[in-house]
Amino acid sequence: MDAETMRLLAAGISMGLGSLGPGIGIGILGMGAMNALGRNPEARGAILTNMMIAIAMAEAVAIYALVVAIILIFVPVAYNV
Repeated sequence: MDAETMRLLAAGISMGLGSLGPGIGIGILGMGAMNALGRNPEARGAILTNMMIAIAMAEAVAIYALVVAIILIFVPVAYNV
């Protein structure tokens, strides 16, 4: 395989694995928030606010993986393989 193929493969793997954890985490966060709302509907505002903040923090990890994948795709290789 040449360097271009390896770069594209690395970008795909980094994006796939980099979004796996946040996807699972956001699912668990949503499940926990829905359970909390079912148990205590009066605390809806506080629960949803905390859920949105936690989802944003988990989503930041996926954005970092996206940045790494874009860098792998568009930055040229400085050496010949």
